Amino acid sequence: MAEISAKMVKELRDKTGAGMMDCKKALKENDGDMTKAAEWLRQKGIASADKKSGRSATEGIVGSYIHTGGRVGVLVEVNCETDFVARRDEFQELVRNIAMQIAACPNVEYVSVDDIPADIVAKEKEIEMKRDDLGNKPDNIKEKIVQGRIDKRLKELSLVDQPYIRDQNISLEELIKQTISTLGENIKVRRFARFVLGEGLEKEETNFADEVAAQTGGKV
Repeated sequence: MAEISAKMVKELRDKTGAGMMDCKKALKENDGDMTKAAEWLRQKGIASADKKSGRSATEGIVGSYIHTGGRVGVLVEVNCETDFVARRDEFQELVRNIAMQIAACPNVEYVSVDDIPADIVAKEKEIEMKRDDLGNKPDNIKEKIVQGRIDKRLKELSLVDQPYIRDQNISLEELIKQTISTLGENIKVRRFARFVLGEGLEKEETNFADEVAAQTGGKV
């Protein structure tokens, strides 16, 4: 496989307007071929989506999903640029799929890595730096290992970084970008809430023998 340099990534980014990580992935997927990488980005809808990412998105809908049995429920706000697109079936289907994704990912707490507070990141770093398996490693190697572990951990908390439940070959972020390409508007997940029946409540534990004794007026 061809080595992917920072210069190649920048060149593809300048050419397509796609993000750096998407450009790097496109080049890796196409063995460093710039033309094929650009085509790959267009096919995925990533290039056109990233160009729209700075546009204001203040319309949209609040979607919901209740899992079978009613034990898990989700509310999610997804924004787009116009009310017209918010009424499109493709947009509403995306919102439903996002809500289902949230229901299926109990460890997700934030929309994206950028939304994770600095104190949470610092706490994760503190935990990783104290791992026993890093004790004898040089500081520079330790930093790289810790950073890699932190990046992985933060992505586990990020909704858009999750593999899409209906197609594990793409992330939820890639699904959103594909829909942006289809509808021609910027789309953003703004916020969400996940409700689990009984979460946070202390369930009273009753000793069966004591319960029987109380009902019969005797002792067991």
